[in-house]
Amino acid sequence: MAKTLRLILGDQLNIQHSWFDEVDPEHIYVMMEMKQETSYVRHHVQKVIGFFLAMRNFAETLQNHGHQIIYWKLDHPENTQNLTANLHQLIEKHNIFKFEYLLPDEYRLDQQLLDLCISLPIPSKKFDSEHFLTTREFLAGFFKGKKTFLMETFYREMRKKYNILMEGKEPITGKWNYDHDNRNKFRDPLMLKEPKVFAKNVSQIRDLLQKMEVETIGTVDEKNFEWPVSREEGIQVLDHFCEMLLDNFGEYQDAMYTGDPFLFHSRLSFSLNTKMLSPLEVVRKVEQYWLAHQDRINISQVEGFIRQIIGWREYMRGVYWAKMPEYATLNFFGHERKLPKFYWTGKTNMSCLKHSIGQSLSRSYAHHIQRLMVTGNFALLAGIAPDEVDAWYLGIYIDAIQWVEITNTRGMSQFADGGIVGTKPYVSSANYIDKMSDYCKGCYYDKSLKSGEKACPFNSLYWHFYHRNENKLAKNPRIGMAYKTWEKMKDKSKILEQAEWYLANLEDL
Repeated sequence: MAKTLRLILGDQLNIQHSWFDEVDPEHIYVMMEMKQETSYVRHHVQKVIGFFLAMRNFAETLQNHGHQIIYWKLDHPENTQNLTANLHQLIEKHNIFKFEYLLPDEYRLDQQLLDLCISLPIPSKKFDSEHFLTTREFLAGFFKGKKTFLMETFYREMRKKYNILMEGKEPITGKWNYDHDNRNKFRDPLMLKEPKVFAKNVSQIRDLLQKMEVETIGTVDEKNFEWPVSREEGIQVLDHFCEMLLDNFGEYQDAMYTGDPFLFHSRLSFSLNTKMLSPLEVVRKVEQYWLAHQDRINISQVEGFIRQIIGWREYMRGVYWAKMPEYATLNFFGHERKLPKFYWTGKTNMSCLKHSIGQSLSRSYAHHIQRLMVTGNFALLAGIAPDEVDAWYLGIYIDAIQWVEITNTRGMSQFADGGIVGTKPYVSSANYIDKMSDYCKGCYYDKSLKSGEKACPFNSLYWHFYHRNENKLAKNPRIGMAYKTWEKMKDKSKILEQAEWYLANLEDL
């Protein structure tokens, strides 16, 4: 019998893929836990556990459907911990006549598999993952000849193409974007809802990671692992979001609150990025739920969520494949500082960073504004090297896979791409953080001071950033007001001196 070996990577857990429509005895599927994937950066322990659990559940599902599956755990005696070596070994051992794989979503793995196929003595074939709404190449073609890739233009194209929140050729309410309505500060703890979590005992996998000397960051409650690690659990989280959180999501999606790490966020990104759920089914479900409950759910709540998935998520993937591998080297500002140690410990006097980093270390989660306007904002103002920032974000978050991480961090957060993703750097002083959170309350630093004892570091670093980058930013039409304000300020030297002191003493903040 001519056997075909089909590879399934840890973020390709799509049971709805056409590969699995029929059981074919000639097809052998293979999944592997490997140190190659646990060590290219230091990952959060919950991230490694989440991927391994989801992979094991998927392998079991395939087996229950009648498919042949080879599954190597991390400590399998034949596991070389390297994808190429493992596949060569399996192809020889099982007399494989053909090798097939799904297109990876990371450039690194794409190159590794292309090189593998060149070295194989048997034919190989690649297939689309059947997950995204666009091909790898779509966005590059869509913006051909453009220096800046405007997300809003792409987002509207996706709305039209898939008839989402549309009425004919126009948006269902006559308005495309409700971003202006999505910027409210959260004030009422009585509105909070319990998150949908799954209490699993993961002590065996934790023991396996220790036995195999896998280095991780962060912490995990071994008896109460919270994340959805199967398609069924992902659907439960989606249902919970629609029923309990959607009616407040849009209004408070940018809010940060010390009393709750999740607020009204769906926490579906891990289920989506492992492909247990598809973006289209999530968006359709949310749209349908809103249509049935318009009496209590405003469209601004729904549009903001849908924009994140068919807008930003698809857009960031398109940028990734249009610009890699060069994108991973871009450093528009020439930043070279090391990431402060408190990014790995959460031990800092800055309340906003202490909460956002502490939450990231304990939950492997922070929502987009915590990532962009707190941890990312500080890293940009402090001139941290983009490589350092990328490694931290890629490792610490359970949903972080390079295609979505690097475009958000090196691009949108750090403006290291010089404006491909964002039209301006996303920086702010303490004012924005105070406006959108309760972090400044009781902080060691004073949010109102730009210089002097206990002046909030964000304030002086904000102006120092604009001052030192004037030759790169002054002509940006979206930044003109900042430079006009800076010109009129009388205490420039004090502010710059304060910032210089903070930059020289980052580890002590």
